Amino acid sequence: MSPRPARLGSGVVALACAGLTLGALSSTATATSSLAPAADPVADCAEPFPVSEVAKGDLVDGLTVVSGTTPVAFTGEVLGILNDGIAADIDMIMIDLDMDAFDETGGVWQGMSGSPVYAADGRLIGAVAYGLSWGPSKIAGITPFEHMDDYFTADPETRSTELSKAQARLVADRAGVTTRQAEQGFRELPVPYGVAGVSARRLEQARSRGPEYLEKNTYVLGRAGAEAAGPETIVAGGNVAGSAAYGDIVFAGVGTATSVCNGEVVGFGHPLFMLGETTEGLHPADAIYVQPDSLGSPFKVANIGPVVGTITQDRLTGITGTFGPAPSAATITSTVTRGTTSRTGVTEVTVPDALPDATFYALLTNNDRVLGANPDGTALQSWSVSGDDNGRPFELAFTDRYTGGDLVWDPIFQLADLVWGMRDMRGVTIDAVTADNTVTDSTATHGFGIVEQKAKGSWTRVTPKAPARIKAGRTLKLRLTVNGSAGKRTLRIPGFAIPEEATGRARLAIRGGNAFYSYFYGRTVASLEKQIAEAVRHDQVKVELTGRTIGSEDSASEAAGRGANRRPGAEEAPSSFELERVLGPLAAVVDGRKRIPVRITK
Repeated sequence: MSPRPARLGSGVVALACAGLTLGALSSTATATSSLAPAADPVADCAEPFPVSEVAKGDLVDGLTVVSGTTPVAFTGEVLGILNDGIAADIDMIMIDLDMDAFDETGGVWQGMSGSPVYAADGRLIGAVAYGLSWGPSKIAGITPFEHMDDYFTADPETRSTELSKAQARLVADRAGVTTRQAEQGFRELPVPYGVAGVSARRLEQARSRGPEYLEKNTYVLGRAGAEAAGPETIVAGGNVAGSAAYGDIVFAGVGTATSVCNGEVVGFGHPLFMLGETTEGLHPADAIYVQPDSLGSPFKVANIGPVVGTITQDRLTGITGTFGPAPSAATITSTVTRGTTSRTGVTEVTVPDALPDATFYALLTNNDRVLGANPDGTALQSWSVSGDDNGRPFELAFTDRYTGGDLVWDPIFQLADLVWGMRDMRGVTIDAVTADNTVTDSTATHGFGIVEQKAKGSWTRVTPKAPARIKAGRTLKLRLTVNGSAGKRTLRIPGFAIPEEATGRARLAIRGGNAFYSYFYGRTVASLEKQIAEAVRHDQVKVELTGRTIGSEDSASEAAGRGANRRPGAEEAPSSFELERVLGPLAAVVDGRKRIPVRITK
């Protein structure tokens, strides 16, 4: 996956540049809604060791977690300094590391990012943050600690650094690789995009069937209870995690803390989402093991604990988090009911760019938890999206019915797509997304039967060969029969007042709501409100009457025949008219369409 930073939900998710292994959060609401930590982490308040004092051949030692929460030691030797290797005026320190775990992993791993590296006098040189681009190796790139709390807002095009011929030969000799491989240089330890709360099967289906904005390079994460790790485990060399969403659905990255001081933690040595000032969740984590990978960087498999604070800065050289209350979040609430089984899932989203992905997966996983499959039947889903539109509170709401074999997927797209479309609206924030989905086993639907016209006190069937007839200026009265497996029912169509200028042929088009796709897109909240107000549900019927008036091309000959009756200089009437009615909602989805000719006379 590309190490370039990107936005969540934009096709390439920002976790791609995190250089971290992802973990999961507790599924319980109490575990995810944390207040101040129960125990303060041990502070080290390390003193930075200036890069100017680092010399080739210096021996170093460091701390990281292989499994559990307790840091273990590693050693290393400085190979040299890569000038401006991270960014302008930020050098990268190349170090050959050594520890027993490398015998299995082959070298540094994803999740080791942030591991502190100390000089002989105990001062902190920096954090492990980069590995060789070609694959696993013991050679690591170190972000200097003296820059980790002095963030730059520059956003380079890549997170990779090439080596000179001389540097490549040195690295190749120590790493046991070819010079050509070493010349590829360093890059942030890459990581696939992890999602907790979704099964492997569903995640694979989402890659192929889901909307384009979903990140496709994803994998399934596990979950842990609140007891997995506490805030006291976030120490120098210990695990630390940051999240964009947590609860039913978790998007998070697990790395290593570099230093803890005065209620804050610094870690990673490179960005998580590259958001600058931010409100990501801060979590402890419990490492299970390090998974070797012969083709890429090994990665740490870990569970993360409840949120214990806020990551306030996410920039070029690392993250800074503050211990304390959880960050403010948009809340996604999904309730699914089938018979006597009902479940409500809650996901808190602290990074707005993650809202579309989190909405899609939150609805998907809760449907799966209750339905257990993709059954035939009917789903009636009501949803709402509330927030603030440049100082004006708003709430968008809609209800729709779905019948068929896609009860899991169909109700999801409408709401997730709406949230995706609203993400970039200037001055608009979303506070809450709710969905209430009730599923039954019924597969009954309505189709169309006959259409009748009321004339002279009685109802007469109309057909293509026996069209409805009405005089201009009068009211056309019709009724429609729906039938099908959902039963037979007669619907009265509110009368159509025919314009005085109407003449000639008109057409009555009747369509079931299941022929319409109520996916809402717009540039403003106001435009969405209008679309939703005019939307046709799948269990409704739309009836449209369209025709011509005297000024139209089709009625020109008829108008010419009455030309003597027109006043000189009189303006022609509009060329056409369109009238519509929406019937329902009914108790079942309505399929099909029907067309009926109408003759308008004077």
